[in-house]
Amino acid sequence: MNKEIVKIPINGTLDLHNFSPKEIKNLVVEFINACTSESILSGKIIHGKGIGTLRSIVQQELARHPMVKDFWVGDESSGGWGVTKFSLKQQHNGSDNQQDACNLI
Repeated sequence: MNKEIVKIPINGTLDLHNFSPKEIKNLVVEFINACTSESILSGKIIHGKGIGTLRSIVQQELARHPMVKDFWVGDESSGGWGVTKFSLKQQHNGSDNQQDACNLI
């Protein structure tokens, strides 16, 4: 069985319509990691309305991810309950920490 690698642009939006439910958990984690690497601090995941299965999987993974600060269902202008929006924690590299600088002297 050949697995095809799909390149997803990292622009803060992930559309899950072309993926199977079994791919969602890993995809959400990889997407959040990529957003963090690209310093994208907010975005949205489009899962569709349906019966709520994909929304539930997405929100469970967001709740578990250590870089996710918050997430919520989209409003009317952003897709309603077919979209989950998120915000990420800002990464801090220790180089701008004054105490770290003092320890290096």
